[in-house]
Amino acid sequence: MRLCLVSCVTALAIAAAVVAPVVVAQQPDAITIRAARVLDGRGIVLTNAVVEIRGSKIVAVDQRKTAVTHDLGDVTLMPGMIDVHTHVELHVQPNGTDGDRPGEPPETPAQRDAAIAENLKATLMAGFTTVQDVGDDVNKALKERVAAGQIVGPRILTSLDPISSGTPLELREHVRRLKENGADLIKVGASESLRAGGAPTMTPEQLDAVCGEAKAQGLRTLVHAHANEAIIRAVKAGCTQVEHGTYASDEALALMRDRGVFFDPNFGLSLQTYIENKDRFLGSGNYNEEAFAFMAKTVGIKIVMFKRALKSGVTMPLGTDAGAGAHGQNAREIIARVEEGQAPMDGIISATSLAAETMGLGKLIGTLGRGFEADIIAVGGDPTKEIAKLRDVRFVMRAGVVYKR
Repeated sequence: MRLCLVSCVTALAIAAAVVAPVVVAQQPDAITIRAARVLDGRGIVLTNAVVEIRGSKIVAVDQRKTAVTHDLGDVTLMPGMIDVHTHVELHVQPNGTDGDRPGEPPETPAQRDAAIAENLKATLMAGFTTVQDVGDDVNKALKERVAAGQIVGPRILTSLDPISSGTPLELREHVRRLKENGADLIKVGASESLRAGGAPTMTPEQLDAVCGEAKAQGLRTLVHAHANEAIIRAVKAGCTQVEHGTYASDEALALMRDRGVFFDPNFGLSLQTYIENKDRFLGSGNYNEEAFAFMAKTVGIKIVMFKRALKSGVTMPLGTDAGAGAHGQNAREIIARVEEGQAPMDGIISATSLAAETMGLGKLIGTLGRGFEADIIAVGGDPTKEIAKLRDVRFVMRAGVVYKR
């Protein structure tokens, strides 16, 4: 179902009112923030450091001793986190389930828009100041409303509509149309859903057309691929990034590494959320008892795959595939990576400077440094020693505006 975020003005007004931001009404000319630790997002740690912001930009990071606007004490300042794979449009409906149910009134457009707004707010308050949404209901209007501060949420990059079928000529035309409509990237469905088995669904010729045209248009491609063959086809087609990779072989992992294709395994949040909220999903689409048994088994398969991916050296930005019930819990993905062997600092980098670089925004966000956007969060304690501290978010600033303190 398509969002009505362009035409349903009343619904949008309701959604915006539900999540009216708690922000500073008028920012002073300069804001300075001191913390016990500052992580720059690239591996450098400063103690008792200060970040200075003017407008939406960071102008200095140093260890000055003078008075500051905000002295946050024993916390860690770091760049706002970035999730390169979300579905902010997916939500639990007013009936408490995922999707309409027979005999119950359908969700209204106003309720849907309000739920999406709540997802966005929860994500920002959890310390994620930028997301890349690759679903099929996030349009340019929603992205612009967030950017204008009319809805509280992270900066949004959107693929608009995913591409999964068509002749090579039709696929190229679809890419060009998405570019004209304002897509930031192209989402490609190259395999079935995991619950359907994950088999390849696009031929090499189709992937060549999509990824080749996207590159010609200056757009990146994120490819949904579970099957090993689907992954290999995507890499050989010159696609930018592979998502999921459940059945990736060592050959496929090495091919991604050697050809500079990014890999986002998202194994630590999405499946777990489905399982934890089983009662809400049963009876919706292909969510049945067999599917849940399969997902429970797949959690272990994906953990083993991630460990092999880590060993292979493939570059892995942080993405969660967050859907209904998962928004605001995005940091669980980083925690899961560290629990399965990734170094804490590498996990943090994957969600900050590395994620930004994979989106072509490495000179704008993801780093605490002069000239970067003032996307800044503070977490309690030291996440390089206790990664779970990433869920203890105490301060959130996006583009110089304080949303949580």
